[in-house]
Amino acid sequence: MGNWVVNHWFSVLFLAVWLGLNVFLFVDAFLKYETADRYYYTRKILGSTLACARASALCLNFNSMLILLPVCRSLLSFLRGTCSFCSRTLRKQLDHNLTFHKLVAYMICLHTAIHIIAHLFNFDRYSRSRQATDGSLVSILSSLSHDETKGGSWLNPIQFRNMTVEYVTFTSIAGLTGVIMTIALILMVTSATEFIRRSYFEVFWYTHHLFIFYILGLGIHGIGGIVRGQTEESINEGHPHKCAEYFEMWNNHDCRCRRPEFEGQPPESWKWILAPVILYICERILRFYRSQQKVVITKVVMHPSKVLELQMNKRGFSMEVGQYIFVNCPSISPLEWHPFTLTSAPEEDFFSIHIRAAGDWTENLIRAFEQQYSPIPRIEVDGPFGTASEDVFQYEVAVLVGAGIGVTPFASILKSIWYKFQCADHNLKTKKIYFYWICRETGAFSWFNDLLTSLEKEMEELGKVGFLNYRLFLTGWDSNIVGHAALNFDKATDILTGLKQKTSFGRPMWDNEFSTIATSHPKSVVGVFLCGPQTLAKSLRKCCHRYSSLDPRKVQFYFNKENF
Repeated sequence: MGNWVVNHWFSVLFLAVWLGLNVFLFVDAFLKYETADRYYYTRKILGSTLACARASALCLNFNSMLILLPVCRSLLSFLRGTCSFCSRTLRKQLDHNLTFHKLVAYMICLHTAIHIIAHLFNFDRYSRSRQATDGSLVSILSSLSHDETKGGSWLNPIQFRNMTVEYVTFTSIAGLTGVIMTIALILMVTSATEFIRRSYFEVFWYTHHLFIFYILGLGIHGIGGIVRGQTEESINEGHPHKCAEYFEMWNNHDCRCRRPEFEGQPPESWKWILAPVILYICERILRFYRSQQKVVITKVVMHPSKVLELQMNKRGFSMEVGQYIFVNCPSISPLEWHPFTLTSAPEEDFFSIHIRAAGDWTENLIRAFEQQYSPIPRIEVDGPFGTASEDVFQYEVAVLVGAGIGVTPFASILKSIWYKFQCADHNLKTKKIYFYWICRETGAFSWFNDLLTSLEKEMEELGKVGFLNYRLFLTGWDSNIVGHAALNFDKATDILTGLKQKTSFGRPMWDNEFSTIATSHPKSVVGVFLCGPQTLAKSLRKCCHRYSSLDPRKVQFYFNKENF
């Protein structure tokens, strides 16, 4: 527990402040609507559900203000660049942008549910009070005229006894926008699940753009002022606490209490979301401008296991290790943009990506490039954007873990290391790299073999054989593969990859690996970088906590995961 606090204290503090603000806003708004004289008569009809609806609405405004900020990728990349000299703790928070985006979305869902349930009770009470004919206070308040030309000042949005709640819902601005926003929110949240995002990215991509309807609906949701309160002038003429009991005499000239006047609250949601929406629009304009710059494909390589490599050039393109780009192919889909990690090094005169067939869009793209007698499809590129892997050279010891095609950010890192050794870069802070690559099939290793072979040779020539310790793990194997490897185990190179390092079968024993690293580097700061599934992330995160020392002078493991 102590190690966990040491590694995550800033994240905990940030979340505590965010949750605290949500609680404060909810309680403050609840007490305001529960005690304010302005809403005394409204509470007579609705009770405490008025305060619940308004308090949740305020929290919805607050979180809707925040929801777009974590996905302003250009802004985050800019902040990451300007914070290059900030502490590691502050920079790591930028890597949790999508996690915070999801938490804010869950909070929006929670307050949406509270808001809807409260208003269901509200409209039921509006309906019942409008049906009442007993001459009670609520029936008098509900029968106030909607005809403003005759001096009417209504409190109940249901004008007639035969008017249904459904009619009010679908004919009022607040009701109709509320329905549209709720449907959009449900579709966005359900399509953002891990399974749909990984297997049907197109569904996730298109439904997530329903946020446009959500934001527009939120901006105009308050127009019409269905929830109304007594005007200041009316309160001054007759305070509700004194005049409520004389409601039967409101129209009597001998009574000091006059019939109360009501007005709707002006819409406020747009004030909360205006600045983030403008910022996000600027972000999208910038990204659109970048995406329209011409991309020249200089080389196309088809690797085994249906992996496509594209080498490209683009004017003014500048990258760092571990960054990613968004790619669009208009001939396949003019609207879909998919993220891919850059596999080239900053020192190279081109940038490259490796694309594995993992869905309709990627399969169609690979098929388009496989056609020999067809023109090369046009590609549009947006980015690059920063990730946690940019910080790899800030650590004395780095542990790189890639699963399948998740090795791509580390290809960029290892290539950059090769160039740094070529140029004898003495500013390289990193002294040791542990690299783990976990694959299901042997063919996946082939496209990366040339780089690892070059690194092996370079380390030997420079006398730095111990700088890179890499391990390859094959998880999808049968007895024939194992038997073949066992018979050729004494050979100088691995029978499966041709590398000097032998391939291991199964998955790494992470406790053993972390224990060895902690023992070998008792006073080092170790950065652990993963590009892989969430289950593997949980295992590595636990090991980072378990093997980090509470003494800051001893070994510390910092976990970093690619999120895009």
